[in-house]
Amino acid sequence: MNETALHPLAGVVARVHGDLDDGFELGLLTLGPAETGAAIVELERAANRLAALQSRLLAHAAAVRVEDTTGAPSTAVWFANATRVTRAEAHRRVRTAVATEERYDALAAAGTSGAVSPGQAEVIVRALGDLGDEVESAVRVDAERALVGFAAEHDAKDLRVLGRRILDIVAPAVGEAHEAELLAREERGAAAKVRLTMREDGHGCVHGKFTMPEMHGAMFAKMLDAIASPRRSHLRNDAAHGAADDTADDTVDARPAWERRGQAFVELIERMRDADLPDAAGAGATVVITMQVDTLTGGLAAASLDTGHRISPGEARRLACSADLVPAVLGTKSEVLDLGRTARLHSKPQRIAMMLRDGGCTADGCDAPPHWCEAHHDDPWSRGGRTSVERGRLLCWRHHRVAHDPTYLTETLGTGKLRFTRRN
Repeated sequence: MNETALHPLAGVVARVHGDLDDGFELGLLTLGPAETGAAIVELERAANRLAALQSRLLAHAAAVRVEDTTGAPSTAVWFANATRVTRAEAHRRVRTAVATEERYDALAAAGTSGAVSPGQAEVIVRALGDLGDEVESAVRVDAERALVGFAAEHDAKDLRVLGRRILDIVAPAVGEAHEAELLAREERGAAAKVRLTMREDGHGCVHGKFTMPEMHGAMFAKMLDAIASPRRSHLRNDAAHGAADDTADDTVDARPAWERRGQAFVELIERMRDADLPDAAGAGATVVITMQVDTLTGGLAAASLDTGHRISPGEARRLACSADLVPAVLGTKSEVLDLGRTARLHSKPQRIAMMLRDGGCTADGCDAPPHWCEAHHDDPWSRGGRTSVERGRLLCWRHHRVAHDPTYLTETLGTGKLRFTRRN
């Protein structure tokens, strides 16, 4: 027997490459829409079948230890090195291949026919693996067949959800207890992975990365989405370009979701009040803004936070007016002339009175509702203005920033509304 003779599978692979070469040589000008769609669907099925064949080979490669041919530590590492897929992907694909070949006949058959994609197969294997050893083999077989059947109508994302509840379908008597145990196990694992890292880039920004449990992620996203709703974001975009536009379409927000959520995160931090946080060394989490008296009254000198960071004078005046921060105002000899009083902030009854009177943001053309607005002093508090209903008004978050931005001019219209225009 000639041990150097090629396995017939090598001929199959060669013929596939030959047929693909023929396909690339074909012109597509005469291919109509219906035929194009049908060809795409059939090629996807063919790709699934090729992936299933490769999966069988990967399982075989693990059995014969193909890694020994190069000295790689595992089949997955050999696969990554030989094909340039990432090691993480290689490990997932080898793990799925071995499990399918050894345990899941229905899934293997579906892959052979092209009915299941590689992504769907990975989700099904993971879902079946999560069932645990205590689930009877007959129930596991039913679960496998059900998930393979669902693959005809659901993509990998939907299959992941169905996989978590598959026992409710094939074995309701044990499904509820299994899901409870699975969730508890995931929650314990998620709690151990909680992380948050932050770093300053030296150019005015802080970059961060976090990992949190799924429940807290959903809560966090809901908080941000409440602030970053498309309607509200459109109002902010208008203000960022000067005056609000009466004709703007407030149902469309051109900014990407990540930008809207980022702005919402910033606003959420500003809305957090000291009373909502635990004390730290008896002083809570109060942030103190230190500024010269000239800055408070319109000067150009920067201000400092007690954290050591510097902020622009316009930002300092805005925060002193609206946020639950304490401004420490220094005279020419750096003596403390005034420590901000919470009386600078409008009380809840005063805010309610302004909500009833103003009905929302008082910037011209802005229709942000009252619960999206902040209380603003017509006579700046930093210049001795009184914290009163008569000399106060509601402005949405973005227009309130513009009102304290020295690059904008503020005009009071006959209607009582404010109009903002950028200085030349």
